[in-house]
This record gives sequence, C-alpha cells and structure tokens, in this order.
Amino acid sequence: MSTRVQIILLLMSCLMLGGLGLSAMLVSQAHKRRQKVGQRFQTVVSPHVRSQKLEVSAFARAQKPRDQSLVGIAARIFNFSSVNPDRYPLPWWLVICLATAIGFAIRIPADGFIGSPSIIAIPASALFLSRQFFGWFDGRRREKMLAQFPDALTMIVRSVRVGIPVQEAIRMVAREAQHPTGAEFARLVDQVAVGVTMEDAMNDMATRAGLPEYRFFATGLALQNQTGGALSETLENLADVIRKRGMLKAKGRALTSEAKASAAVLTCMPIITGVALYMLNPAYIGILFTDPTGHELLGSAIVSLCVGLMLIRAIIRNALAA
Repeated sequence: MSTRVQIILLLMSCLMLGGLGLSAMLVSQAHKRRQKVGQRFQTVVSPHVRSQKLEVSAFARAQKPRDQSLVGIAARIFNFSSVNPDRYPLPWWLVICLATAIGFAIRIPADGFIGSPSIIAIPASALFLSRQFFGWFDGRRREKMLAQFPDALTMIVRSVRVGIPVQEAIRMVAREAQHPTGAEFARLVDQVAVGVTMEDAMNDMATRAGLPEYRFFATGLALQNQTGGALSETLENLADVIRKRGMLKAKGRALTSEAKASAAVLTCMPIITGVALYMLNPAYIGILFTDPTGHELLGSAIVSLCVGLMLIRAIIRNALAA
C-alpha cells in the first residue's frame, strides 16, 4: 500500500472519529437540556398534583399472600378456598376423606391387574377427585356471579342516575341481588362499615371473585373516586360488554355441542359393547379379567379412552377460548 493511500485513510479515520465525538457531545448537551426542562416542569407542576397515587389493577391479577399453614398448603394442593369454606356443600376434610375412600375402592380391582403398584391409585384418586369437586363448585359459583353481575351493575347505574350515592347503591345491591352476588356485596358493605376504604374493599371483593369483570368494576370506582367522571356510563358499558360476552360464550357452547355429543357417544360405546358381549358370551369377555394378557389389553383400552377424552376436552376448551 502506498504512502499516499495510507495518509488518505488516516485522514478519513480522523474525520470519522471527530464526527463521532461531535455527535456524542451534541447528544449529551441535548440530554442535559431535556433534564433541565423536566426538572423545571416538575418544580412547577408538582405542587398542583394530587399526592394520592392512582393504581389501575384491572389488567393484573391481584397477588394474594400465601398461607403457609397446614390448611393453606392443603388448600393449594386440593384446590379449595380456605378463606371462604362456606361456598362448598361439604366440609373440605370430609371431601378429602370420601375421595380417599373411593381411592381404596379403586385399588381393590386394580390390585388384580397391576399388583402392588396399584397403591398409587389411593393418593391419585384422592387428589384428582378432590380437585375436581372443589373446582366444579368454584367454576359454578363464578358462572353464577358473572351471570348476575350485569343486573347488579344496571341496578347501580339506575340508582346513581336518580341521585343516590354510590355506597347506598351498593347497599341496595347487597340487599336485593341473588346469591352469591348479594353475599359478596354485603361483605363489601360490612368492610366499609368497619373502616376499610372503598378501594381496598373493592379490590378484596375482586380477589375473592376471581373474575376480571370485578377487577374492571373496582378500577372504575377507583378512577371515579380519584379523578371524577361519568361512572354511570362506564358501568353501563361494562354491563353491556359482559352481556355480549355471555352471548358469544353461549354461541360457542352451541357450536361445540356436536363435539361434546361425539365424545359422550365414543365414551359410552365401548362400555355398552363390553356389557352386551358379556351378557351374550361371558367366557369371551372374561379373558380380560382372568388372563394377564387380558389385563394388559383392558388397561391399555382404559388409558387410551381417557387420553382420547382429555384430547377432545382440550380441543373444545381451545375452541371456546378462541
């Protein structure tokens, strides 16, 4: 490489370094100017800003402190609510005992098929049946609350529009709404009566309900209480959205009814066919219960049927979620 080319490359490098240095200096000066403007703006505006912090939590699930006691750990394992045990028709300990007894009953025939490993059926059945029982009642309660919530919001909207305060409208809902919505609003009124703020009581009710609609309701009341605004229009729009979501969900259930019927037919057909064959020729079906190879075939059939039902259920849930 010639000396002239080296000199040209050196000059170009110097120019590039100089340009980068100048750009960095200009960016630093602009950043300092923005900081000064921001500090002046904060100095002028801060005396006129409300000191109360506004927290919007409608889009985030409330984080509850975990109970580390024995009952709290059991509640997380068996999927029941230790805070509101009265929502279940049976005590939680009785449900777990009954599920364990069913596990012992399942283990007796399973012992003839797989031997000593059948003891796993006892804790597995206790855990599975208990979670299904508590989960079914929790889901049913949430569905009732969601179905009753638009009427409760409409009641509050009508009361506010005629001049009744919001707290009195909530008391009216607590008196006239059906269970479990009325009970939840009554608990809200009791918390406010003993000195809990409306925002904290609303967040507590939204956490107990486990529904995003209740969190939107709590956020709407918090915004109206701190910044003002048309609360009646907000709650009316929320009630309309909930009703439309309910209609879409019902439509989705109607569209998936064919898949549910197919799953029911596919579940019942092997059982009905097996019973019919046993009545016609007991020795032909008895091999499944007496021969070790029959045990393996029967176990494989039961596992395949359960896996198929789980897949169909997952497909239906994904279709409804979409």
